[in-house]
Amino acid sequence: MSDVMNLFRYFLFSFFLFYSGTYVSAQKKHEFSRPLMGMAFRIVIYSENSSLASKGAKSAFDKVAILNKIMSDYDSTSELSRLSNLAGSGKAARISDSLFQVLQAGQLLGGRTDGAFDVTSGASTRLWRQARRLKRVPPEDAIKIANNSSGYRYLKLDKSLKTAELLKDGMRLDLGGIAKGFALDEAFKLLISKGFSKVLVSAGGDILVGEPPPGKQGWKIALLGLGDSVTEYIFLKNCAVATSGDLFQFLEFGGKRYSHIIDPRTGAAISEQRLVHVLAPKAMQADSLATAISVIGQKDGLRLVAGDKRLAVRIAFRNKSGQVKKKSNQAFKAWPRVDE
Repeated sequence: MSDVMNLFRYFLFSFFLFYSGTYVSAQKKHEFSRPLMGMAFRIVIYSENSSLASKGAKSAFDKVAILNKIMSDYDSTSELSRLSNLAGSGKAARISDSLFQVLQAGQLLGGRTDGAFDVTSGASTRLWRQARRLKRVPPEDAIKIANNSSGYRYLKLDKSLKTAELLKDGMRLDLGGIAKGFALDEAFKLLISKGFSKVLVSAGGDILVGEPPPGKQGWKIALLGLGDSVTEYIFLKNCAVATSGDLFQFLEFGGKRYSHIIDPRTGAAISEQRLVHVLAPKAMQADSLATAISVIGQKDGLRLVAGDKRLAVRIAFRNKSGQVKKKSNQAFKAWPRVDE
């Protein structure tokens, strides 16, 4: 009887291995892309059903399109623009849950950074966008006027009523350092709700991943350096990475380089060249922290994430002699690397 039972167990085990392997190998890689929020949004899904994967990706892209209609400061009809148009009027507006979440998260980070991250710095952002188009630095008085119309403390949020009010005349909202991450989180959440676990969503240097691809330790992610070349590869699973810096968007004028990232405390574009990578559980958190650290720099940036072991940070920068240096916290140093 024991021999019969052992033989039965062997066949049962073999049966399990065969069908487990068949299931894993049946999960094919499906890639999708759509231009959204002024950039390419990309989705990768491992699934045995290409039709379901395609439908899932479409639903996720459609969700991002809806969020863009809410949060775009380029669209004069967006919910964000309509709220900005009420600045200084004394009127509070009832806003969507999505916009409230993002504004609330932005205001909290504004407090933690003493205004180095500020969702109300839209006037300064607009001024420097125009400067990059015209290829000249804005006049000092224009920078001062734009900056005086911002301030995260002048954004009044009422959680119980879900309302927002801009207390200063001329205030403009800009969610460029946080909305993209929120959109990735929402797209990812939708895909998970549809039963996909091995997924990747990315946009403009920010990436959010779920479970690793079949048979892999994690998703292989390349990290760029200041010279626009890959410096190392890392493994990611069930987390996000965001990149912030001026590799592709900047203005050079009078022998000086100005980033597209604005320091909300002064209204001026950052002139110190930095490239920041932040790894975090959620894309919105990674996105906003990467932007904030780009403004406050190495020392204060590492201090900002100190005490939270879930956050890994690497900051590449040029010192006064032009040499590229790197600073990172212990969590980043311990992160799994890909041996090349």
